[in-house]
Amino acid sequence: MSEVDDRIARVAFGPDGLVPAIVQQWDTREVLMLAWMDAEALRRTLTSGRVTYWSRSRREYWRKGDTSGHIQIVKGAKLDCDGDVVLLEIDQIGPACHTNTRTCFDSDTSRPEVGDRDLHPVVG
Repeated sequence: MSEVDDRIARVAFGPDGLVPAIVQQWDTREVLMLAWMDAEALRRTLTSGRVTYWSRSRREYWRKGDTSGHIQIVKGAKLDCDGDVVLLEIDQIGPACHTNTRTCFDSDTSRPEVGDRDLHPVVG
């Protein structure tokens, strides 16, 4: 078994055969997007150096940047402690979001409506 196959075997894919992939700019740690991968998309990503995803709506593979030119170059990949989420550390060329923005997480910012007392519960 290759090193890539060994890494893929450790992933806890969901019942649909998919795992969420959080995409992060490798040097700034900015979270850019979330997408889905199956074992083949992850294999293509780890062996090609470019990120491939599984489109749940189109039911097909798509390699980020093939039509837009906004490619993602793989710098690293990690599994979370349960093995059910992949963190892709990438170098994003151009916008990451399909709306042509840098990140998919910039449209609505909310802060919790809690006071200081709610943040520091009394223990005892």
